[in-house]
This record gives sequence, C-alpha cells and structure tokens, in this order.
Amino acid sequence: MFEFIRTHQKLMQILLAIVIIPSFVFVGVSGYESMGDSATTLAKVDGKPVTQQEFDNALRRQLDQYRQRFGEQFDQKMFDTPEFRQSVLDSLIAQRAVTSEVVRGHFTVSDAALQKAILDNIKDIPGMITPEGKVDIERYRATLANNSGLTPEGFEQTMRHDMAVQQLVSGVQGTAFAPRTVSKLVTDLTEQERDVQELALPLQQFIANVKVTDDMVKAYYDKNAKQYAVPEQARIEYVVLDAKAIESQVSVTDDEVAAYYKGNAARFTAPEERRASHILVAVNKDAKAADKAAAKAKAEAILADLKKAPASFAQVAKAKSEDPGSAEQGGDLGTIEKGSLVPSVEQAIFALKQGEISNVVESEFGYHLITVTSLKPAAVKALDDVKADIAADLKKQKAGKKYSEVVETFTNTVYEQADSLKPVADKLGLKIETADNVTRTPAPNAAPAPYSNAKFLTALFSAESVKNKRNTEAVEVAPSTLVSGRIVEFKPASQKPLADVAAEIRQRVTAEEAMKAAKAAGEAKLAALKKADDATGFSPVRTISRAKAEGMPPPVARAVLKADVSKLPAYVGVELPGMGYGVYRIGKVHQPAAADEARLASAREQIGNIVAQQDMLNYVELLKDKAKVKILHPATPAKAAQE
Repeated sequence: MFEFIRTHQKLMQILLAIVIIPSFVFVGVSGYESMGDSATTLAKVDGKPVTQQEFDNALRRQLDQYRQRFGEQFDQKMFDTPEFRQSVLDSLIAQRAVTSEVVRGHFTVSDAALQKAILDNIKDIPGMITPEGKVDIERYRATLANNSGLTPEGFEQTMRHDMAVQQLVSGVQGTAFAPRTVSKLVTDLTEQERDVQELALPLQQFIANVKVTDDMVKAYYDKNAKQYAVPEQARIEYVVLDAKAIESQVSVTDDEVAAYYKGNAARFTAPEERRASHILVAVNKDAKAADKAAAKAKAEAILADLKKAPASFAQVAKAKSEDPGSAEQGGDLGTIEKGSLVPSVEQAIFALKQGEISNVVESEFGYHLITVTSLKPAAVKALDDVKADIAADLKKQKAGKKYSEVVETFTNTVYEQADSLKPVADKLGLKIETADNVTRTPAPNAAPAPYSNAKFLTALFSAESVKNKRNTEAVEVAPSTLVSGRIVEFKPASQKPLADVAAEIRQRVTAEEAMKAAKAAGEAKLAALKKADDATGFSPVRTISRAKAEGMPPPVARAVLKADVSKLPAYVGVELPGMGYGVYRIGKVHQPAAADEARLASAREQIGNIVAQQDMLNYVELLKDKAKVKILHPATPAKAAQE
C-alpha cells in the first residue's frame, strides 16, 4: 500500500515538474484569436469563433473514424451531404457550449483525481510500470507520442477537460429513470411477434420496359451539374523549413558530448535506493506519560527479542506491529524517498546499514523499530551508455537554434526571388517537393501534408499566385514549420462533358424510371389486396419481432412492426431503393408471455439510458441558448467559405 501511494505521488511530482499549468485548462477554450465575423468564421459560441479550419479538421477526424469502422465498405460519397456536414458543425457547437458551461460553473478536477485517472489509463500498458512499481516516464512519453501524437502536457489537459465535462454530464444524466409501466409496455412491444409474407416486385422486371431518350439524359445532366463538376487543380512545388530539415545539416562532436555529460552529471546519476520495514507500537502523541512509558517499554522488549533473532523481523512485525498499513506485509514500507516520512523515522532509515536494526525511535504515531531490508548505492551511468542519447539531444538543440537563425533568410528569399524556389532551396540546403492535383480545398481524408493546410492553400490559390505563378509567402503550417510553394501548372474548374458521362446517366435514369414503375405496380397491388385478401404469390410465412428481425431489410421490419394490426390480415408496402418494391402481408400477431422481473429490469435500464441521453440533448440545447450561439455561415467545404 505504501509503495502504491508513493508511486502515485512520484508520478504526480514528475508531471507537475514537467507541466506548469493552471489547475483548470481546457483544450480548445483558451488561445482564441480576436477576429471579426469573417468568411472563415462559421459560428460563434459565447462570442468565440468556430472557424472553417476547425470544422475541416473535425470533418476529417469524423470521416477517419467511419473509415476505420467500415473498412473496405466505407464509401465517402455517402457522407458528402449537407446534412452530414451540418451534423459535424452542430457537434462542434455543442462541445463549445458544454465547455463554456464547465468553465462558467467552475467545475474543477483535483490533481489527485487527475493523477489517479492518468495511472488508470496507463497501468495496463506493457512495460509502463517498472518491476519496482514506478512509472517509466520515457516510455510514457513515447507511447503518448506514437498513439495519439500528444505530449504529457497535452494528455493532461485533455484528461482534465474530459473529467470536468463528465462531472457536468453525470449530474444531468444521473437523474433519468424509467417508470415500471413504461418498461412493461416496451418489453411487450419488443417481444411481440408477427407472421409476415412477402410479395416482391424486383426492379429488374421493370427495366426492360423503360425507354430512356437523349432528352431525358440531357435533362438529368443539366439538373445535376454539380455531380459532374471538376474543381480547379494545380501541380505545385514547395519547400519546407523545419527542425528536421535543418537537423541533417548539423553535427555533434565527441568533445561536445563529453562536456555535456560532465556538466549534467546529476541527470545520469541514479540516486541511492533504500527499502525499509518497521514495527510500530502505537500511542497517541497527547497520551499520558504513563501510557507513553508503557508503549516504549513494549517496544524495547520487542527490540530485545529481535536482537536475539534479527532474521525474524518480518514475522514479528506481522504479529506485533500496530501499523495496519504495513503489518500484513511484514512491516514493509517500500522504497523510501527523502521527504516521504516523518523526520525521526526517515533520519533513522538513512542512518542504518542494510540488515541493521535501529534502537527505539519515537514519532508522533508512537515508537518504531526499523530495519533497512535492501540498499542500492547511487550509481552513475557510463558515458558510453548515454552517448547516443546525449548526441541526439544536442543535435536537436543545435537544429532548433539554427532554425531560429535561418527563418528570416527563408522568409526574405522566397519573397525577394519569387519566380523560383531554387534560390531558397540552394541557400538553405532544402529539397523542392512536388504534388499533383492539388485543390483549393483538401480532401477530408487527405494524408497530413503541407498542401493539406488551409492557410497554405489560401496563399497558394491567391490571385497573384495563380496568375503569375509566384512563390507564396512563408506560411507557418505547424509550430516551427514554414512552407512556401508555387503553382507550376493550373487547371481552372470545369465540368465533365456530357458525352463522357452519358452512359452512366442513362443507367441512373433507367433505374429511376424502373423504380417509379415498380412503386406504381406495388401500390396498385396493395390497394387491391386491402379490398380482397389474396395470399397467392406471397412467400412462406416468416415470424419476426423487434428483437428478431435478422435478414430482413430494416425499412421493411420497421414498416411491418409499425403496421396497424387491429384487423387481420394487414398489408403494408415498402419502397426499397435500388431493389424494387415489396408488399407485405401480416397474417397473425403473437402476444408475449408475461415478462419476468429480470427482463423488466433490463428494459428499465435501457430506457433509462435513452431518457438520460435525451435529457442531455435537451440540456445541451439550453446551453447553446445560454451561450448565444450564432450560425454565420453554413457548413460547406472550405472553398465555398473562402470564396
């Protein structure tokens, strides 16, 4: 237990030493630029902007999540709709409104709670906790960087923000409940079964009778011109100035490594480690003198026995120590760090040799008998063991310093010699990169690259750059990363010729017309069946319920289970896009047996969760009103916003 507590304390000390931040910092709340209602501001929440770039980033992240979820079945066209883009913007606005309320309500997360949450997140990662029970800080940093791209600072900010938001969410959702009568009704509806038969009118049987004329193809082309638009594109050149590009131009000598090693000896020294155990005879510091004397005498008697059999210390501690936290562990206090125990006990521990037992030591908790169970002397890592790490650190430092020195040269050169990137590349030893089919708006699923940065693209597609093919200004696309580019070849926006897409359009129009015919035939059949029941041509009976409708298209299952069955047989018709039309005959309804308490309890829990989610949605709407949300521009691709 002592070791566990100390591990928590050590991690927090390290994190706090690395991260000097206010006790309440939220990602995305601080750091707003003062700006007007420009074309790049889509909305305002509490007077703060939601920008086009933030929207584009959120859209890209959302699509990435769907791409990972659906794999090869992912089709981006399904999400290329105004409704989907608006849902992403709505989510951004909702997040901002909730965060504003968290700040306004002074929801706080203590360092101890944050520390525990961080440990809970990392403790199961292999190798993160050393055999001594400590956090491997270097592995912690590397794991964060590889898996999320976050620094410890960023991870702590994100955790603190999420935990504060969770306080607010829990307060709202925790009040939701489902009445028993509602649970029973929902259970009965879920378990009710219906016998259904299908009469399918597949699209294929109507296609042969469809006649598509050239005029119909032309009309579809004119009506859906946006589908066949080709955006403006460019072939570009660009150069990147960052620490990585500079790093290859700097070197570190053995003398510099040795000098750093000598000047930072403490960094390469592992401190002495002592593990100790104790036996406590407890007595209150305000106890009477007689009680203290009796406790001390008891401790001295135990000490006398220990001197006769020092190896029995752990066994005696289990039997006689009055410290509930360590007695079961044979008095083990774990590895001791200076400042972690009361002064008198700590002083005694650091005065003992390994295996030596102290005299009686008094503290505010009573009288202690102490032994050092292991002692690992301080050790200095050899230069050869840390040489590579020192060289890498020094190289980064030199690259960072040189970067600062050449920023002005880069900026001035791309501006003063704007007809080519070769002068700046030659002067600073940079590589000229190329990219084809670059558009004003990066694709949401575009790989990270300088030409995916909205600010750089704005400069690249400026009138001056497009018309005269001159270098852009030096654009900061990331911290300590500058980019300049130029258009080599420009293709204006155009539209695919009708001749190139006529065959595709003919297929689409044919399918649409066949669907109209199938629907008309299905509706006519449905009307006739409602007048006179006739099961001829229907499929065999299939029994479905809301809990068991596998293999049946969701629109069909919903229509069948929602149908009015007060009079049987009942009929419903369902349009199935791309497939045809279906007529469904419901011949019998099976009512469920009385639900047992376990099923009712499960239903209550599920309904309670739904109610909680709805309560939260309603609360978010109130917060949006409170934050005076203003929608300034619709959620459209960045190109439209820039224009």
